Amino acid sequence: EKGVVGKFVEFYGPGLDELSLPDQATLANMAPEYGATCGFFPIDSDTLNYLNLTGRDTDTIELVEAYAKAQGLWRDADTPDPVFTDSIELDMSSVVPAIAGPKRPQDRINLTGAAPAFAETLKDMGGVDAPRRADVDGADYSLADGDVVIAAITSCTNTSNPSVLVAAGLLARNAVALGLKSKPWVKTSLAPGSQVVADYLEKAGLQGDLSSLGFSIAAFGCTSCIGNSGPLADPIAKAIDEGDLVASAVLSGNRNFEGRINPWVKANYLASPPLVVAYALAGSMTQDLYNDPLGKGADGAPVYLKDIWPSNQEVAETVASCLDRGMFEERYGNVYEGPKEWQAIGTADGGLFDWPNGSTYVKYPPYFEDMEPEPSAPQDITGARPLLILGDSVTTDHISPAGAIPKDGPAGEYLLEYQVRPEDFNSFGSRRGNHEVMMRGTFANIRIRNEMVPDTEGGYSKHYPSGDGGSVFDVAMRYQGEGVPLVAVGGKLYGTGSSRDWAAKGSALLGVKAVIVESIERIHRSNLIGMGVLPLQFKDGQDRKTLKLDGSETWDLTGLKDGISAGMDVAAKITRADGSSEEFALLCRIDTLDEVDYYLHGGILQYVLRRMMSEES
Repeated sequence: EKGVVGKFVEFYGPGLDELSLPDQATLANMAPEYGATCGFFPIDSDTLNYLNLTGRDTDTIELVEAYAKAQGLWRDADTPDPVFTDSIELDMSSVVPAIAGPKRPQDRINLTGAAPAFAETLKDMGGVDAPRRADVDGADYSLADGDVVIAAITSCTNTSNPSVLVAAGLLARNAVALGLKSKPWVKTSLAPGSQVVADYLEKAGLQGDLSSLGFSIAAFGCTSCIGNSGPLADPIAKAIDEGDLVASAVLSGNRNFEGRINPWVKANYLASPPLVVAYALAGSMTQDLYNDPLGKGADGAPVYLKDIWPSNQEVAETVASCLDRGMFEERYGNVYEGPKEWQAIGTADGGLFDWPNGSTYVKYPPYFEDMEPEPSAPQDITGARPLLILGDSVTTDHISPAGAIPKDGPAGEYLLEYQVRPEDFNSFGSRRGNHEVMMRGTFANIRIRNEMVPDTEGGYSKHYPSGDGGSVFDVAMRYQGEGVPLVAVGGKLYGTGSSRDWAAKGSALLGVKAVIVESIERIHRSNLIGMGVLPLQFKDGQDRKTLKLDGSETWDLTGLKDGISAGMDVAAKITRADGSSEEFALLCRIDTLDEVDYYLHGGILQYVLRRMMSEES
């Protein structure tokens, strides 16, 4: 494997001629998942053809061509390969069908090995060697470890790619023709990334077949891939709970982090849209899709994946027959006007936002409380307590979940106090305008594991020196009342995943002054600085384990008041409960001069506001 974190990845070579532009867009869109700053392809005649297909005018297309050629971004048969800092060669003939899971996009599994891989996952997540079963109330079937309870074709990565959507539709058509049905315990959905998708699936006559298998259009935009799958049927959820089952989800999105898709699902897998349909038919991750039948047809004979998989020629011919420029012109000609319901929404006059009283969705934030016209001098962070000690691969979903709001958590309790019914809680993502909800949801992922409270899963912490346990929010507020600053300690790959600003905002509002980790994702590092939180990195050979941290320590981070510079060392001292102490240096991950300015101002919001005030005066 080649690490590409922080790199610009350009795809080049003769294989580009075999990749359609939508396929290229899918690969480029996955850049965060392979760790790159960006992934991109050169512009060529296929790009111009795509712009024409999607309704762009001639002047725009000619400008794109001229600009690409002037900038050296154009590629044709005579273009020599660029010179790169480093390169990787991929033999496209070696690419085989694959899925990723059960909890990270980079956990790639060849489809041939999916069933054995789940057996290992079951040992890890369920602690058992063989699938267990649980009865489902009122049903003539039972539920087992590995059963797929969510199969979702989702909006972000694949559903603007006609080839894979049409392939899913053709597979559905072939399955329906042979009498196959989705398994009854699978919650299915289709959420296209474009309304044009609905048009060409309908024109090709494929939407009816998808709907027959449960893949009716649920929405246009983020649904299951960000946690908006909606609840599972009560009997299904009850069976999972009582059987302590490792239930599975399969979706065509690009992220499958722990706790992101649905609170009842432990194993989450990414797959192409046709494979999502196939797993809905099979109903379990224990199925070998190559060798096990998906089910029995109307004649009672077993039906295999190879029996219903469409050919490349069939997919290409269907796409050519059902997709045209007029669809894009019709759908996007007046896209900014919105439907009549949108146009009917009233708006307030004036230059200032009129904050609504009593709203649980939008609330005036505290970012500028007690802000002085000029920033104060930087201060050392002394007497700090750890709020959490976390392991490796803690994602922004662990830090700030976007999905369903549990009624028994701090955010749910807050909403109940405002007489919001649990069925109206909506999601954390929908309540991003209310800091009271979001800070209560910070570090509240149901799958997060704080090493300060071992053998406990979820957003819990411990207060010192009392030793009292509680939710992360309650413990943080207790420290805040005592005037104690906080730190969060982590391992490798801290803050990977979605570039979620609330992962940094929530940390800051809880009183976290510094995050101390082995390595940190680029965007989350930048976001922390933007909220006035200091990112620090352990030096090689040192980490939370070598220091034997248990959360009872106090931390002193000194040298900050003498001035802050990019990449400086910060002196750290931990004092243990028995009075012993240890001193060492940490690397300051403020990497640029601009970031130094943001941090000195207390964050980018304060920096911008002070600049505006200065310019006005």
